[in-house]
Amino acid sequence: EIDITGITLPITKHNYLALDAGTLPRIVKEAFYLAGTGRPGPVLIDLPRDVQIEQAEFHYPSKVDLPGYKPTLQGHPAQIKKAAKLIGEAERPLILAGRGIIISGAYAELQHLAETAQTPVVTTLLGISSFPESHALSYGWLGMHGMAYANLAVSSCDLIIAIGMRFDDRATSKVSGFAQHAKIIHIDIDPAEIGKNVSVDVPIVGDVKVVLKELNKLITPCEHIDWVEQLDNWRQEHPSTNIRDSDELLPQFVIRKIYEVTQGEAIIVTGVGQHQMWTAQHYWFDKPNSLISSGGLGTMGFGLPAAMGAQVGCPDRTVWCIDGDGSLQMTIQELATIVQDNIAVKIAVLNNGYLGMVRQWQNMFYGKRYVATKLTCPDFVKIAEAYCIPGLVVKSRQEVVPAIERAMSEPGPFLINFMVEPEENVYPMVPPGASLAEVMEEPKK
Repeated sequence: EIDITGITLPITKHNYLALDAGTLPRIVKEAFYLAGTGRPGPVLIDLPRDVQIEQAEFHYPSKVDLPGYKPTLQGHPAQIKKAAKLIGEAERPLILAGRGIIISGAYAELQHLAETAQTPVVTTLLGISSFPESHALSYGWLGMHGMAYANLAVSSCDLIIAIGMRFDDRATSKVSGFAQHAKIIHIDIDPAEIGKNVSVDVPIVGDVKVVLKELNKLITPCEHIDWVEQLDNWRQEHPSTNIRDSDELLPQFVIRKIYEVTQGEAIIVTGVGQHQMWTAQHYWFDKPNSLISSGGLGTMGFGLPAAMGAQVGCPDRTVWCIDGDGSLQMTIQELATIVQDNIAVKIAVLNNGYLGMVRQWQNMFYGKRYVATKLTCPDFVKIAEAYCIPGLVVKSRQEVVPAIERAMSEPGPFLINFMVEPEENVYPMVPPGASLAEVMEEPKK
């Protein structure tokens, strides 16, 4: 038993606390006490029905101080000056833009910095749509499946300006081989991310929009013509987003046609897997925050519910969920919610009959010993139709554009089951244990 507030309450070995209506005003205090006693395991506070229906008078306090995360927003002025000095001295600078740009809404500030300092911009996977991909200074995204020319740029630059990104292993690959010739400026609101994976020369803790506004005041216009030309040459020599001619229905081809039919105006949401990488490579994002995808945890099944949220949040925009057959089946029950609330999501299933990303690793690194990657998929169109959602099956290149146009013409949800080449792999790819410069490009077929 404990006696902490003038009443005696029994504590069982299971940390179970029974409260009645007479102790209702003290529930919160008792809960905090028990949580602080160091007892192992969870604490269960049982609220009986008479407590739940009890009426009590509540007086809102004049001042509320809620403990929580209170980040630093303003960057240190001396560090910002150091960063401006390094940018002014650099011959081969490169901006690495992450999701922090999107969260902070620092699109204009990022573009001003890139244009004023004539600095090429490479994004992370989650940083895609933070900088217009049609911009002359845009050079794709880096990492395991990023563009070859973006990875080469990282490996050859003399200054990295990392903004709102965390240097995760999918972006850096082998850390010891990452940007070996570059000094690094790292701007991030979370001090725990700075120096965690990659050593930096100028750390700046703060909100990236706030920091970039101050940094831009110190940046003088400069040119890096030779450096930009080098990146343009690499883009010509390593055309990572070219789609080969094939009679097969390639997933890359499907995504490119979705881009063309939507004219790049759609919000694109993906699940996790090969289709996620192909989408990032072959749909070009000019609109801010127009790619919604799951990085970090890499949550299969993310696509459909996230697309629903995007459509509800932006009812006047076209939202496409580009999903894999494995990822979709993890949350396919949300078709019921889509129908019930008439959420007009367009669903493109890239159906290759595999857990594709795992199969690719088994193919490339384990002698094609496929284990637990072959899927038995349902008829997705019949499932959609069972929910009264119209759908189409597409098996040839000639059917792709008419199917996408049909989906776009429907006022409500629509599902297309694209039966794509089963054993297509994602390229470029940086193999495990390699540096970004050791990127593998698509073999000729």
